[in-house]
Amino acid sequence: MSLKNYLKKALQLFLFIAIIVNVTIKDTFYISGLIFYGTPLPLIVLGLLFLLLFIKASTRKYYALFALLLTVIWVSRSYTYSPNVDTSNSLEIVLWNAYRTRNFEDAFSVSESIPDVMVLIECDEYDYQKIKEKYKNYHFELTEKLIGIFSKTPIKIHSKVKTKDHVVVVHFSTKNTHFYAIDVSSDLRHFRKPMLKSIISEVKTQDKTIILGDFNTPFESIFFKNFKKKYQHAFTEKGNGFRETWFWNIPLLSLDHIWVSQDLKILNVEKIANSKSDHSMLKMYLKNDVPKK
Repeated sequence: MSLKNYLKKALQLFLFIAIIVNVTIKDTFYISGLIFYGTPLPLIVLGLLFLLLFIKASTRKYYALFALLLTVIWVSRSYTYSPNVDTSNSLEIVLWNAYRTRNFEDAFSVSESIPDVMVLIECDEYDYQKIKEKYKNYHFELTEKLIGIFSKTPIKIHSKVKTKDHVVVVHFSTKNTHFYAIDVSSDLRHFRKPMLKSIISEVKTQDKTIILGDFNTPFESIFFKNFKKKYQHAFTEKGNGFRETWFWNIPLLSLDHIWVSQDLKILNVEKIANSKSDHSMLKMYLKNDVPKK
């Protein structure tokens, strides 16, 4: 067998396994999880289209049709449309993975606003004191795990935990709402099941609760089952466009999530593409029961 045919067969086998994993067991097991996270449907579609260069002309149409089918499945799962609503009196909450090289000033620039609450994952410490002085009427917290928190009203930190499962959870409250800022390790040596379980175990509140951060786990993971039962997934409920927030504005994986308790009303969620981080920014508007001054 020639090297070309060997590589073609190997790619066909790999794509077959990846498709089976994506539509059946997903990340149930550690090994299947590695395949599931590494081969989102858009990459599988690209792989099938690449194979068109090497297969017989008589079979190309079947590969093309299968690629089209997978594209339709991906779009139907991922793309969300919500009508525009009035957000002038809403609470504006922003989540962004700052890529370790960006700070609050960068985040305000990308957001094109100063929101009511902002959570930055992997926040850069550069000019932190200067930024605090510039916005001295507002409130900032920067934890030792580089989770940055901004609020227009006072912030109360309830706990800062790094679990044994390599998850950072910062519980704080502001605006009469509980927030849990999350940073899940991106190290694929760690199985996602105990990591997501540890987040749920750290959530001590039920009402007016928002869990948000970089989960480094796609929305389709089976381990979000408990989250989906208890909380609203903000972008799925009220977003516009593709749910995926990574990689560099290419919609491959939905790693950043905002989960909202059922007693809070989500009005709209924007995904903001940018060139300052490999993660898109999420901006959520919540119904505000107290009129803004």
